[in-house]
Amino acid sequence: MTLEVRTVPADIPEVDELLDAYLDEREATFPAAQGSYSRRRTPAAEFTPPNGTFVVAYDGGHPVGCGGLRRIPDDGIDVRFEVKHVFVTADRRGRGVATAVMDALEAGAAELGATAIVLDTNDSLVAAGSMYRGRGYDRVEPFNDNPNATAWYRKSVG
Repeated sequence: MTLEVRTVPADIPEVDELLDAYLDEREATFPAAQGSYSRRRTPAAEFTPPNGTFVVAYDGGHPVGCGGLRRIPDDGIDVRFEVKHVFVTADRRGRGVATAVMDALEAGAAELGATAIVLDTNDSLVAAGSMYRGRGYDRVEPFNDNPNATAWYRKSVG
């Protein structure tokens, strides 16, 4: 695998394809006990510097993963950026793609002046939660009202 992570505009065709696949998979695998999955796609404009960034991971020129970072309101203590839509195609999971995407997003957050990175996820995404905790994210109280989320995380930057 020849992995390259690039910063890209969030409205290019490969981003649309990856995010459609992400939303389709989340909808299909969302825990029934939690109700219906709410298909929410963050507007591409929110991933534009200086208020955000979006990255795509390519393997041999083929898009295999993505993730975005957007500025959200400060909490009175931190300049916060939120990680959104981290996704890796099923055939590339377990090969370090999500790690490379998160490395790029965390570096982007530092460059954009973040003092904290936050994210939300669903506890049913066991591998994602494990990765975030392994990267130093601490579980925190909810910072948004995402109906799909059951877990919220924060990591200091710098």
